[in-house]
Amino acid sequence: MAAANKGIQETFYISHGSPTLSIDDSLPARHFLKSFRQKCLSEKPKAIVTISGHWETSEPAVNAVSGPSGTIHDFYGFPAEMYRLKYPAPGSSELANRVKQLLLKSGFGTVHVDKKRGLDHGAWVPLMLMYPEADIPVCQLSVQTNKDAAHHYRLGEALRPLKDDGVLIVGSGAATHNLRIIDRNSGNKVAKWAYDFDNWIKEALAEGRYEDVNRYEEKAPNAKMAHPDPDHFYPLHVAMGAAGDNTAGELIHHSWSYGTLSYSSYRFAGKAN
Repeated sequence: MAAANKGIQETFYISHGSPTLSIDDSLPARHFLKSFRQKCLSEKPKAIVTISGHWETSEPAVNAVSGPSGTIHDFYGFPAEMYRLKYPAPGSSELANRVKQLLLKSGFGTVHVDKKRGLDHGAWVPLMLMYPEADIPVCQLSVQTNKDAAHHYRLGEALRPLKDDGVLIVGSGAATHNLRIIDRNSGNKVAKWAYDFDNWIKEALAEGRYEDVNRYEEKAPNAKMAHPDPDHFYPLHVAMGAAGDNTAGELIHHSWSYGTLSYSSYRFAGKAN
């Protein structure tokens, strides 16, 4: 008798950091993402739902593109070659509708479907490195910065059934994200406030203390310094919520840029016995 299909039970949070991740071979996170299939998830997903900090809406929204997804170059003042990069992964109206129905069933009163929006750089930059063939259907889900972390955890909870269908759920943001005080001359020195916040998150996730992470603003050190705005952190809560009960977050990559920008990335999976 054939074994039951377990789908893809792991979910992931990727820190995509700077848009230069798309071209800069000096960034360790770039090499980590290029080795993702070998080191983190060998099974090819049937589809991907990605949650990026670069799509903010007041209510949940999912894109449903017919044909290849457009590549949104939503960054300014970078090298010209970055604006020529394309990631034409196919969209999926079927998956988008499934996401919408799961969210409605879970009590989210309104879910919008955007049939024109492509993939922003929080989605396509990491996916371009993880799955360069661009042959896996991708839907993007928005974040709601007018809501709290627990709201995004519930978004993730609603998406859990997708995993059984072989859908990979990836949150994309930055473990610390205060662009106002990055230090381009920091060398290898990491600011203490950034280190302390990043380390607190690592320990809380490793112990499966998801409720504490949902309340990070009051629980974590230097939370407002690490995330003056929550847009790049909420994708973590979606990935965490989608992971399910009795899971924990495993640190799968750790590096820094500019002394304050953490590239910490996590895999959420069942706790080791």
